[in-house]
Amino acid sequence: MSTTSSAVDRAFEAALYADSDAALDTGASLLATNPTADAELARRGRGFVAMAWRRGWQPADVVRIVRRELDDVHVRLVSRLILDENQKPPNPSPYPPPNPRWVAQLDELGAGAAEPGPPPRTDRFSYATAVLELYRLLLRLPALEPLDAPGKPLARPRGDDRMLSRIRGLLAKAEATGFPEEAEVLSAKAQELMARHSIDEALLAAQAHDRNTPGACRIGVDPPYETAKAVLLDAVAAANRCQAVWNEALGFSTVVGFEPDLEAVELLYTSLLVQATTAMTKAEAAQRAGGRKRTKTFRQSFLAAYAHRTGDRLAAVAEEQRDQAARTEERERERGELLPVLAARDMAVREQVTRLFPETVTTRVRGVSDAAGWQEGTAAADRAQVRARPSVNP
Repeated sequence: MSTTSSAVDRAFEAALYADSDAALDTGASLLATNPTADAELARRGRGFVAMAWRRGWQPADVVRIVRRELDDVHVRLVSRLILDENQKPPNPSPYPPPNPRWVAQLDELGAGAAEPGPPPRTDRFSYATAVLELYRLLLRLPALEPLDAPGKPLARPRGDDRMLSRIRGLLAKAEATGFPEEAEVLSAKAQELMARHSIDEALLAAQAHDRNTPGACRIGVDPPYETAKAVLLDAVAAANRCQAVWNEALGFSTVVGFEPDLEAVELLYTSLLVQATTAMTKAEAAQRAGGRKRTKTFRQSFLAAYAHRTGDRLAAVAEEQRDQAARTEERERERGELLPVLAARDMAVREQVTRLFPETVTTRVRGVSDAAGWQEGTAAADRAQVRARPSVNP
């Protein structure tokens, strides 16, 4: 065993398996006095990242938990480790190519910083401390439900980039406009495109006798007011023929559904959250101008009401669309093909959720005590004018 490896082993033994600051200081001191340890530290770090993949984590999940539990320096460190660990090995490669979802996460991670990695080091001890703090977290990551392994292709390729870009553009305009009527038109058009895209994909898969299973993705549910945000995400998922399961402890929800519907959930949830935050900030400013100071209770009640009301409206509109499709006599042939296909997909999603999460519990929104916040949140949800699904007949 080399002297460098021995020093790293001693530092790990001292710091990674104990929770005290004293143990961390001991490990960092051992590394700080050995300038040749950096390469070995990086190699061990890539091993910890690979171990996270084997436990069911994905790149975005790892970055999210590091950002949640540690600091920016640790995010930069883990970003560099992830990108290095996922570099394409020399040909011929013994590994299958990464799937599109992994590629998208890595691309986003790489675009997040021109040079991911640690900031300029002030001293070796501080750097070694940050590395050990990160590795301690990575070592203790629990196993997650496996979604897409690095070499497992998605059931179907992700949606057309031009269509998704158009949808994103419409939602961005809806978020930016100060006119509710314009936001309504833009959001409705985005919903129409998402629904049409999903329906086209479903019919295409059925005609090709493609019996692919639903996929899944994890969406961060960040503090504060996580419960209300999780409720909102659950409502958006249900409106788009998906199901969401919230992991409160780790700060994300797993959304199960077919790929076009997962894309719709990601886009719509993000847009609604932006719109809710904008409306809440304006409402809060008006309340504070009137002399009130209870910001936290107002915000919590606002977001809880927004999520509750949005869920009710999405469910009502979805039911309206189903009734309309059942009453419509036009395009009987297309409807006759589509409705069984969608019913089969709904069943497949439920079965996949049961397979991934055989035991789940329900939760309630807690801490709603501000009447003004609830009223303002309900009003903001009504102004959002969100349609769950347009009619299946264009």
